[in-house]
Amino acid sequence: MCGIVGWVDYEHELSSDPSLPATARSMTDTLACRGPDDEGVFTARRCVLGHRRLSIIDRAGGAQPMTFAAGGTTVAALTFCGEVYNFTELRAELEAAGHVFRTRSDTEVVLHAYLEWGEQFVDRLNGMYAFGVWDARTEELVLVRDRMGVKPLYYHRTPHGLVFGSELKALFTHPSVPRSVDREGLCEALDMVKTPGHAVFSGINEVRPGEVLRIRRQGVLARRYWRLEAREHTESLTATISTVRGLLEDIVSRQLVSDVPLCSLLSGGLDSSAVTALAARGLKERGEGPVRSFAVDFADAGEGFAPDAVRASPDAPFARELAAHVGADHSEVLLDSAELADPAVRAAVLRATDLPPAFWGDMWPSLYLLFRAVRQRSTVALSGESADELFGGYLWFRNPNAVAADTFPWLTSGSARYFGGLGLLDQGLREKLDIPGYRDARYREALAEVPVLPGEEARERRMREITYLNLTRFVQTLLDRKDRMSMAVGLEVRVPFCDHRLVEYVSNVPWAMKTFDGREKSLLRAATADLLPSSVLQRAKTPYPATLDPRYAQALRTELAGVLADPDAPVRPLLDLGKARRAADREASGVSRPYDRGSVEMALWLDAWLRRYGVSLEI
Repeated sequence: MCGIVGWVDYEHELSSDPSLPATARSMTDTLACRGPDDEGVFTARRCVLGHRRLSIIDRAGGAQPMTFAAGGTTVAALTFCGEVYNFTELRAELEAAGHVFRTRSDTEVVLHAYLEWGEQFVDRLNGMYAFGVWDARTEELVLVRDRMGVKPLYYHRTPHGLVFGSELKALFTHPSVPRSVDREGLCEALDMVKTPGHAVFSGINEVRPGEVLRIRRQGVLARRYWRLEAREHTESLTATISTVRGLLEDIVSRQLVSDVPLCSLLSGGLDSSAVTALAARGLKERGEGPVRSFAVDFADAGEGFAPDAVRASPDAPFARELAAHVGADHSEVLLDSAELADPAVRAAVLRATDLPPAFWGDMWPSLYLLFRAVRQRSTVALSGESADELFGGYLWFRNPNAVAADTFPWLTSGSARYFGGLGLLDQGLREKLDIPGYRDARYREALAEVPVLPGEEARERRMREITYLNLTRFVQTLLDRKDRMSMAVGLEVRVPFCDHRLVEYVSNVPWAMKTFDGREKSLLRAATADLLPSSVLQRAKTPYPATLDPRYAQALRTELAGVLADPDAPVRPLLDLGKARRAADREASGVSRPYDRGSVEMALWLDAWLRRYGVSLEI
């Protein structure tokens, strides 16, 4: 998958700067987990590119940064993170145009595609990626991020150029990048809004999904090369189901290409089961297989499982049945809840995120531990992320109050408690931040972006808005979590449901057709019905598992007590100390629910973040 870094400076001669090698090495070293297999640095008069490589395709020939030279002079250089799934077709087209290739890698195809088609080459790419191209002919840097924002890319503008990297930690290693957070940035960190382009830290931005930045001496030009558009859907229900199936078969087939061991992440839910079944069929058709699959659960889940509003049943029995149905080589990763509170694990999670991973609670360390175990047998994994956002899987798609609410649907009654965490914050701070006001501004901003289909009925229009909010705001938090936790252990996770062709098509299917059988994800269920056992096919949506072990909650309270006892704890001025002490002293209950731990999780992650990153709060 890889990690990328670099910077341009139009006032200084970088190639003769004595501090450059150390800075470039330090920046790339911060991303060693993303790319444990190789590293490299490219230096030009105005530009430096760094790369850490996770070798997936053409392990021998895909070293980076990759350059192209003509007449002994470098024409362009590329530092690339991700995968381009249609590189074989693009390579054939480029060879027909006279290009000669030295490797089998998709990286070289991307570089030659830029040389052939210029900035417009991004319209031809299918995949998940973030990369920088230095054009030595014009002394311009081009930064690109994939359409759905699967791969991250941050940047900071300097007085004479720009610094960029896959993760914030890489930018912080550069001497020109500050670590300050203002009111707006703290609101972004504390609320479940995920504004495209926002990076929490002042002066730092993310390249938006589907965006190209062109950096030159005169300044920075940003262009959206892709965004969701409203189109009239004219196919019948039968034809729509068939189209969805055809797209899924093609997408999963493309994403099976790998020179290293590949697997699927299997929960026993509809999304991951569909991906696993399609992968099993695709590998069998190639004479390969069986597909490896991995499921996660807690060691005491069978005895201690307690249903709640969103988790009616444990995953393990359904995952086993699906694995047996498709003949998968299936493994279960059983976690001990005590591991989730291990200081070393929590430190690894924070180092991977560079931000307080407050929402989702124990799901961050559990995902990290799952991926660490998977990485022992596989280097690439397929995941079901984005199916709920695309096909309408969450409860808030079907909750009339959430649909009608004048805010993000996941932050309404019934769902908001899963994303809460402000309960221990000082009331004065909360008033100063005005998170409700910030949330409302971001919601209005998002609504203004939603594409319009002339003549669309009001109900369909609202469901288009709900879908848009999920695909451009909510899913970004899941993609960030999946990227950071997987890349922390050098595992590449591919997300078939984020293929832009599928997203474009399904987002324009009328809501009445998406729920034709009165259930969630009707289209996906119908499109994969012949691949799945009945129990999996009929199973209701169930989120990623969370621990219910009271020992985990007790470990959090013990840690909070330690923070409160430290007069120098950076989070203390942000807390209502009375509430925090009462939370730390609360007696353990028989079952610990994720939403009952949210405020304690938030306080602890904020303290660890402020300590480790030396954050300057300017609020």
